[in-house]
Amino acid sequence: MSWEQIIFYLFAALAVIFAFLTVTRRNAVHAALCLIFCFFFIAGTFVVLNAELLAAVQVLVYAGGVVGLMLYVIMLVRGEDASQVKQALGQKIIAAFISVLLVIQIGSIVYLSFAGKATGRLAQEMARYGNTESIGTLLYTKYIFPFEVASVLLLAAMVGAIVLAKNKLER
Repeated sequence: MSWEQIIFYLFAALAVIFAFLTVTRRNAVHAALCLIFCFFFIAGTFVVLNAELLAAVQVLVYAGGVVGLMLYVIMLVRGEDASQVKQALGQKIIAAFISVLLVIQIGSIVYLSFAGKATGRLAQEMARYGNTESIGTLLYTKYIFPFEVASVLLLAAMVGAIVLAKNKLER
């Protein structure tokens, strides 16, 4: 086993541990801090896999922007109040069902990758052009419609959040 594999498995294991800690913490601030560590370890796995663009996006967008915004909102609405929200039984059943589906999906991905059957178009493009260029080429050619739909959805969510915040301030 090479040193790259050892580092990859170490980062992956730490990411899973911090992801588990994120969903089990009662204090929302502690959960957000565990999420930051999880994002950094995921970025580390991307670096080991020579996906530097994804690692940079992971750190800048997710660890820096999203979690920073989450911490700001948690502090703004008093994080202690958020930790005392009770879950209904239906929410726990749905969460358990989705967790089982996620474990099945991850298991199938691991099985296919070890069986050597997980070669797709992105792997072929990366071998020909390189990491960043192949992602950009696929994103702006084959996947342009889903990219634009995601952009419109994010814009609608941002406008909705501004409208809700403005209505709350006017009251």
